[in-house]
Amino acid sequence: MNNTSFIETFRYTGEDGFEISVPSEHGVDLAKAILEKSEGKVRLTGLGARDSLRLEAGLCLYGNDMEQHTTPVEAGLTWAIGKRRRAEGGFLGAAVILKQLEEGPSIRRVGFISSGPPPRSHSEIQDEGGKNIGEITSGGFSPCLKKNIAMGYVKSGLHKAGTKVKIIIRGKANEGVVTKMPFVPTKYYKPS
Repeated sequence: MNNTSFIETFRYTGEDGFEISVPSEHGVDLAKAILEKSEGKVRLTGLGARDSLRLEAGLCLYGNDMEQHTTPVEAGLTWAIGKRRRAEGGFLGAAVILKQLEEGPSIRRVGFISSGPPPRSHSEIQDEGGKNIGEITSGGFSPCLKKNIAMGYVKSGLHKAGTKVKIIIRGKANEGVVTKMPFVPTKYYKPS
């Protein structure tokens, strides 16, 4: 198998493991070989399982939870901006990002636990008075917590854990609360 690459899956799921990328003509043969050699210890799964693991781990999915107009500061990903970059600047978007690091962003990505049906992408977030304060970017039922969880963006100042909100799902306001992420603590191996 030429051009095989390996990528850690914790970037997608919050779990230890690897994603194996192979040319499509070898995919079925590889899957069969892995299943056969695992003696029942490996099972097939789909994107729904990957997405609930990703959400429980509080990980962003590009195109849902962040896009090219989202800054790392708004998305809560400032750990990705090294100290040297922060000190020197000079990178694409530095003027906006460094200003947000100093003054704070106008919006922030946060987690939610909610009642009612699971929130989905584009569900409106309102304050307790019914004023729009943001939007859900990813949401679903957490198999580990047995609760609805979601993440989305709210106006700064309303991003603190414990802030009560309303999440609009199919025209109905459901109770929600801003919650720290990750929802489920990660346990993957971190080399020292």
